[in-house]
Amino acid sequence: MSEIIKIEPLGIRVLIKPLEQESQTSSGIFLPETAKEKPQTGLVVAIGDDEDINVKVNDNVLFEKYTGTEFKFNGESYLLMDYTDILARLLD
Repeated sequence: MSEIIKIEPLGIRVLIKPLEQESQTSSGIFLPETAKEKPQTGLVVAIGDDEDINVKVNDNVLFEKYTGTEFKFNGESYLLMDYTDILARLLD
């Protein structure tokens, strides 16, 4: 992500850029927006100042399905959530 994020989470919060689900299935069927599931994976773009946070910027993570506060900033969708709602770090 080349854009500088001008949002600084406080405390135990992390800022996540959700990774959107594919709009086409493996068999070639296109999914409408209303049929897509809520994303559960994302990229950490900023972390709070609590020293107990054990993820880093640019980590791909798996988080709970209905967690965090969704908002848009400069036309991009983000989630602000407690780091305790992150379930796992996704490794390459």
